Amino acid sequence: MQVKSYNQIRSKGFYSFLSAQFLSALADNALLFAAIALLTRLDAPTWHQPLLLQFFVFAYIVLAPFVGAYADSKPKGQVMFIANGIKLFGCLAMFFGLQPLYAYGIVGIGAAAYSPAKYGILTEMLPANSLVSANGWVEGSTVAAIILGAMFGGILAVYNVDLAIVIISLLYLIAAIFNRYIPSLPLNHKIDKKDPWSLIKDFLSSFKKLWNDPLGQLSLTITTLFWGAGATLRLVIIAWAAYALGFGLDKSTTLSATVAFGVAIGAIIAAFFIKMKDSTKILPIGIFMGFVVCSIFFVTTWETAAIILTIVGVLSGLLIVPLNALLQYRGHLLVGAGHSIAVQNFSENLGILLLSGAYTFMVKGNIPINGIMFIFGFFVLLSMTIASIYYAKAND
Repeated sequence: MQVKSYNQIRSKGFYSFLSAQFLSALADNALLFAAIALLTRLDAPTWHQPLLLQFFVFAYIVLAPFVGAYADSKPKGQVMFIANGIKLFGCLAMFFGLQPLYAYGIVGIGAAAYSPAKYGILTEMLPANSLVSANGWVEGSTVAAIILGAMFGGILAVYNVDLAIVIISLLYLIAAIFNRYIPSLPLNHKIDKKDPWSLIKDFLSSFKKLWNDPLGQLSLTITTLFWGAGATLRLVIIAWAAYALGFGLDKSTTLSATVAFGVAIGAIIAAFFIKMKDSTKILPIGIFMGFVVCSIFFVTTWETAAIILTIVGVLSGLLIVPLNALLQYRGHLLVGAGHSIAVQNFSENLGILLLSGAYTFMVKGNIPINGIMFIFGFFVLLSMTIASIYYAKAND
């Protein structure tokens, strides 16, 4: 009877977690496009738009040694509640006049604290054989939030950016309420020393263990590449749609949402048909995805663009979901869920920082947006080709 009761609690906790995650991700994505609209209203330089990403992810990199340990030291529902509160504060700061770059940076602090708890709680709630399926649900709901957030943020921000920010603040508040309904679960890998230097050494130890583990290294390499390229590509698509199709922010964000729609399809397919042990066999998908991104260089109609971007999303979902599950599983065994996600966040957001930085410099250097799109596609193609060859040899 106790086992049944515990399983029911875990099931209930998962749906509360999923609801909170959806709302928080919806707000994060809507706020990005509201911030872009606000920068436009303030006549900020065009290259400030990719800077939003850099301000957002900076906290992930700087706080990586601390947020993983923090997530593993407290009930993860409580950690997510506090993190959503920080996001709400940043959103309200933007509404009351703080420069959008700085306000979005505050939201990034909340997101950095939220992420290790968000992914780490899955390994505490669910058995290993359910992780790919659970990741499919999480990625699917997150992608739905990206789609709706992009459309909502872009359309409403064009209509009234202040109203958009108020509604986004309410989303963070409701997400925090759902966090309170996540049951407390036993703590794993709790550390004894909490001074900054000990936490940094603890993080570096986790970083070394995961990067030295063959499967951990594989999943970290590919997810770092894809999240860095994917996050930057969202901004590239907006600029490309304005140049090639004459779209405004509202239509551009809707077009960028087709990638997220494709990821949702790919995530669902992966959840049902791809097992975690087969993660290393699907790397060639990334090579084909690089070819598809390069082909956008030749696109002149929105219909063709929507089809191609949806395909890009499907391929991304097929690749990322199993590798995320693999990384969570290896990380949970080696260093603890929160620690492993902190290492993943550090690596992935360093990738975002570098690639969005490269995009910023290309925009400042007046490189044509069609050329930038092709460069990003070729980068993915080349990187995935090298990774596929390397890991194929490593597994021989």
